[in-house]
Amino acid sequence: MRVVATDFPLNQPLLLTPTMSTSPIRVAITGAAGQIGYSLLFRIASGAMFGPDRPVILQLIEAPFEKAMKALEGVAMELDDCAFPLLKGIVMTDQPEIGFKDANWCLLVGAKPRGPGMERADLLKDNGKIFIGQGQIIDRVAADDARVAVVGNPANTNCMIAASQAKRLTPDRFTAMVRLDQNRAQTQLAKKAGADLTAVKNIFIYGNHSPTMFPAFAHATIGGQKATEAITDHVWLKGPFLETVGKRGAAIIAARGASSAASAANALVDHVRDLMTPGKIHSVAVKSNGLYGFDPEVWAGMPVRTTTPGAYEVVTGYEMCDFCREKIALTNKELVEERAAVVEMLKA
Repeated sequence: MRVVATDFPLNQPLLLTPTMSTSPIRVAITGAAGQIGYSLLFRIASGAMFGPDRPVILQLIEAPFEKAMKALEGVAMELDDCAFPLLKGIVMTDQPEIGFKDANWCLLVGAKPRGPGMERADLLKDNGKIFIGQGQIIDRVAADDARVAVVGNPANTNCMIAASQAKRLTPDRFTAMVRLDQNRAQTQLAKKAGADLTAVKNIFIYGNHSPTMFPAFAHATIGGQKATEAITDHVWLKGPFLETVGKRGAAIIAARGASSAASAANALVDHVRDLMTPGKIHSVAVKSNGLYGFDPEVWAGMPVRTTTPGAYEVVTGYEMCDFCREKIALTNKELVEERAAVVEMLKA
């Protein structure tokens, strides 16, 4: 049974094929008709995020404007026309209370973009108001095992704001996406080394999802070698490599006239899939609790190991050289400044 409606009954019994799990995952997505959302929804419905045997219900949330909701109707039509066997229900709504109801995963993709002449502090405050409301509603109506992944920029600080509003859900349930930076870094290292992409291991992102983030190349390996041995051009590693990864989003905007969409959606699939796969080690922005020299209260990218589906522990065994510590200090400074700009919003 598949339902497309704004008033989808969230406790509606589901008819599943015998080979599928009897427990569909409810996935709430904000900004569902936007560019990232459009690239994301079909991947989730096809099984790329939660696996080929796990049915899903998509709970799609858009802004309360006629144009946005009309676009969402079109997206739902296309999802129907794909005839995904795993897709067991679609909710379309402009009411977050409905969209987040009983959701197991809340993917916060939608956010106000930075406009011409807008200062970063203004963007932080405008988006902060959105994430205050979303954090409160998720904490109130989402499933007991709810997890939250924030994509809307500035993602780290928006995640911190949303988490600050929660009384029922603990801070570890709230993560922000730095996986796009990890994927970008992995590709750049592979190209420079002339190696297959799969040969690059253990490239992790530390800090903010911004040009200050730090891909710690000294910890990476390429074909079993240290990256710093496979790539002897250390000037490139410390300069053009970091700049290319940090400013890749701006380069894409300059080239295509729009921000990263398909690659961001793909990174979110990776982010959630690996958080659902025990044993995976990958880059996630989490509450730092003072690890790796970060301020204890900020959300910072760092390597985590998934322990059980949805749960993780920070991998703390990586030693940092002076260059690494310098770069981490810079991205930590930016995160602390962002937190100071929204500190009044953090009082739940």
